[in-house]
Amino acid sequence: MSSTLARYERIARFYDLLDLPFEYGRYRRLRPLLFRGLSGRILEAGVGTGRNMPFYPPGAGMVAIDLSRAMLARAEQRRAALGAAVELRQMDVTRLAFESGSFDAAVSTFLFCVLADELQEPALRELARVVKPGGEIRLLEYVRPQGRFRAAVARLWEPWMNWAYGAGFDRRTEAHARAAGLEIAETRFLVADIVKMITIRAG
Repeated sequence: MSSTLARYERIARFYDLLDLPFEYGRYRRLRPLLFRGLSGRILEAGVGTGRNMPFYPPGAGMVAIDLSRAMLARAEQRRAALGAAVELRQMDVTRLAFESGSFDAAVSTFLFCVLADELQEPALRELARVVKPGGEIRLLEYVRPQGRFRAAVARLWEPWMNWAYGAGFDRRTEAHARAAGLEIAETRFLVADIVKMITIRAG
């Protein structure tokens, strides 16, 4: 078991509590943006404890995956509490057990800032493979800020993020997408210069 997976297996019971200040201070207003305008069959990669479930598009055919059984167990509890229409499956984003072009879109929330560099291109290629040509892959991610003050704060914050979540600000997801031959349709910052939504066009 990788160290990152082992970490999430350990913290799953406490994850929502650990994340609570960020959830209500920042994330909750960003989550709906991931799904705006999306419809059809949608894949959520890295569902975690299911924090995105309240924002799933009405009528969408949602499938959500995570590598951690413990995190999926928490997501199952949230699905039951909300009555959310979503299929939960344990799966590695670098080896998706879906047919090519089987989704209209895919989303992930702070997944790629956890994935190691060598896993980024395989994961991006797999998401692009399972999304129909022309469909969107939307990634909500932390990036390293450029402003002097925020960069200094990020340097102080990053060791804790790495310890708690296995996450970092230096994953270069956009560069990995280009290296994988994928088209970046749009990038825009949603929180200052530290949280960005990256939209990739499949096919």
